[in-house]
Amino acid sequence: MTQTVSKRTWRDTGRPFPYVLMYHSVAVYQRDPYLVTVDPRRFDQQLRWLRDNGLRGVSMRELMRARRAGEARGLVGLTFDDGYADFARNVVPALQRHGCTGTVFVIAGRIGGDNEWDPAGPRKRLMTADEVREVAEAGVEVGSHGLLHQHMSYLDDDELVAEAVESRDLLRELTGQDVAGFCYPYGDVDQRVVDTVTAAGYEYGCAIWRSEVSGPHALPRTYIGDRDGALRLRAKHLRHRLTGLR
Repeated sequence: MTQTVSKRTWRDTGRPFPYVLMYHSVAVYQRDPYLVTVDPRRFDQQLRWLRDNGLRGVSMRELMRARRAGEARGLVGLTFDDGYADFARNVVPALQRHGCTGTVFVIAGRIGGDNEWDPAGPRKRLMTADEVREVAEAGVEVGSHGLLHQHMSYLDDDELVAEAVESRDLLRELTGQDVAGFCYPYGDVDQRVVDTVTAAGYEYGCAIWRSEVSGPHALPRTYIGDRDGALRLRAKHLRHRLTGLR
């Protein structure tokens, strides 16, 4: 019922989708063929740009609840896919310096592993269980990125349920906190996947692109990379304001 009400409200009132930024890794790097890495100095500049322009980065849980209360003006969702170890080392301190929060989507079945799904790129370590607990205790929202970073639409029904339900259970047990959000690996989402994630009890879901299933359980996001300085950030924010409606 919650999903239906949210979809109807957005469609009927013309309210825009929330502005959500999509990051992955924040680290010093030499090679980045998948364009998933932002240098820590650039990341600091991006957070400063948000604050200088009257915006504040927050977790998705905070953003969605603020929207329901009509108090989301000036809030931007900050999301970080995959749960890289550099999140604990580089992202959390930067968020704290700028008075921001964020959401990290952790792959529950690969904690302490690496990004083996990116064969052409450098190996990037994922957070350990201790690091996931530490970032949760620091006020970061931990969401699910599934069990194994798989294309969700390729899975059969039982596998799909496991990705949504078992990953949430593992992260709840690890952090001692609720897990409100799901992020679809590769942005791969269709109606069957959305229905499964909704039935699993998630408050929201993050996709990448707008599609026919866009809504509170398939939210489009804006990619942010290392090339995004002030002018590109302004252009992306303006594009969202102009095209963020259904």
